[in-house]
Amino acid sequence: MEFRRTVEADISSIMNIIRQAQAYFNENGIDQWQNGYPNEEVIKNDIINEHSYVLLKDNVIVGTSAISFDGEKTYDEIYEGQWLSNEAFAVIHRIAVDNKYKGLGLSSIIIKNVEELCFSRGVNSIKVDTHVENLSMQRLLKKNGFQYCGIIYLEDKNKRVAFEKVI
Repeated sequence: MEFRRTVEADISSIMNIIRQAQAYFNENGIDQWQNGYPNEEVIKNDIINEHSYVLLKDNVIVGTSAISFDGEKTYDEIYEGQWLSNEAFAVIHRIAVDNKYKGLGLSSIIIKNVEELCFSRGVNSIKVDTHVENLSMQRLLKKNGFQYCGIIYLEDKNKRVAFEKVI
């Protein structure tokens, strides 16, 4: 397995994985990643900002995520709870795995790689938010040691559940 920064040539593979996730959410009545988000422009912006990463198995892109160490302004206010820490943190966004590789623990491998990125930067916290109805993501986070912290609101006022792991 290789975890590396995304290059522009990876965009079509990433968008294929994103479309699979969008279809999954749609089929399960989860109003997340609908209405054309995330799109190629979002991924290109992630690449420009050096936030986009891919997970490869046998040189095939099997997973994608965006990891930022630049803070997250929608995390400044948290409701019905509190963050575990107030120090520097990484944020994981847009984590997704190719349908053909689901059930192999690849999302957990992505999280382990994010932890390694954190260690290399001296960062001891990872924060994540997800849709209230995205129970599979919530299970993944809990399985990987994240704790529920409260509610945050995106810039468009959509409600999200927030998690943090102190490493």
